[in-house]
Amino acid sequence: MAQVRPGDAPLIHDLIGIGFGPSNVAMAIAVSEHNARVGRQEAITAHFFEQQPRFGWHRGMLIDDATMQVCFLKDLVTLRNPASEFSFLCYLKSRGRLVDFINHKTLFPLRVEFHDYFEWAADQVDGMVSYGHEVVGVTPVVRDGVVEYLDVTVRAGEGLALHRARNLVIGTGLRPLMPDGMERSDRIWHTSDLLTKVDALDGADPTRFIVVGAGQSAAENVAYLHRRFPAAEVCAVFSRYGYSPADDSSFANRIFDPDAVGEFFAAPPGVKRSLMDYHGNTNYSVVDVDLIDDLYRQMYREKVLGTERLRFLNVSRLTAVSEGPDTVRATVQSLVTEEETPLEADVVVFATGYRPVDPLALLGDVAERCLRDDEDRVRVERDYRIATDPELRCGIYVQGGTEHTHGITSSLLSNTATRVGEILDSLLDRGRKADADEVRTVADGTGSTAR
Repeated sequence: MAQVRPGDAPLIHDLIGIGFGPSNVAMAIAVSEHNARVGRQEAITAHFFEQQPRFGWHRGMLIDDATMQVCFLKDLVTLRNPASEFSFLCYLKSRGRLVDFINHKTLFPLRVEFHDYFEWAADQVDGMVSYGHEVVGVTPVVRDGVVEYLDVTVRAGEGLALHRARNLVIGTGLRPLMPDGMERSDRIWHTSDLLTKVDALDGADPTRFIVVGAGQSAAENVAYLHRRFPAAEVCAVFSRYGYSPADDSSFANRIFDPDAVGEFFAAPPGVKRSLMDYHGNTNYSVVDVDLIDDLYRQMYREKVLGTERLRFLNVSRLTAVSEGPDTVRATVQSLVTEEETPLEADVVVFATGYRPVDPLALLGDVAERCLRDDEDRVRVERDYRIATDPELRCGIYVQGGTEHTHGITSSLLSNTATRVGEILDSLLDRGRKADADEVRTVADGTGSTAR
């Protein structure tokens, strides 16, 4: 598939990737391994563009003692290729920690260690990525009424460059979600800001933090701030009586199995909704039970000692926030009595989750050729390819934003390795069919059809 025909300009890539987070790193690895197996004529030309200056994945949440919520075997490659040299175990071997990790007897590495694994893997395919390059637009290349290629405009510094592709894979990740009307600032944070902003408070002697939310990130922020600032009060605000434990039991975890994706995709809409309701407690607004127990023990210990710094304002909500020059004034309202409690804090942290990036936002006129369902959501095929009108011959694949079609795992690491393998298989299969059609067309004497 890598062959470039005479007269093609600019250089045509079989695949251009937008974004280079874990999903597209896994995609690059899958392409690299494919190219190593096949001859030059069957190799795939692929390149990825990432606007960050280097690889980074939730850097603001790499708390030193936070662990992954996913088994290390669900790394970038193992479920697709257990013999891959890009596995977490190979990473451990390269770092001289394989035996130490085995003796640790855990399935869940530190988050900071898994991030280092991602960086290690990304470095091994760095010839396929351009960092500091932002994709700013995609335009169709139309010939005889058919979109044969997609031109990708990329900005690096002040300059723009054009790259042509037969297929796109969009892996632009998630964006922090804030409550309506609330903007992030030096004193109003999203949990993703934690480690990038907390150092500025050193020496400032903060007296109170407010953390809003009931999920894993909220609980981790509460624990971290309580430990980091031993003189400060930390107030956790959420609408429940307490944090709810994540269901990570063996049967419940089947919702993350590769086969479950296909079952979810084929299920009727009502069954899809039921599955999301049934298994939301595996991932949404839930906390590891060990962390819940640690926080409760700490709260109780402080009550016994009369040194309460850890406060849980449960069955409550934050109704107002106003930022002053030195503090943030917040109002917390009880959902039971409607009584309002004013609080003054150094920082308010919102653990309000993330939203997927609209995969069509960069596509311009191409987006008009992408099909939507009855609820105006992007239609995505089983192979993660956006459904388009017949005149668009290019494949546009998405990694993320497919929860409505593929289930809970669309934005999680659990099926990353399997997903990129399915995308690669689809891309190869469509390329072979295009080649076969071209051969038939030429044999019929009706002219040539470019892929």
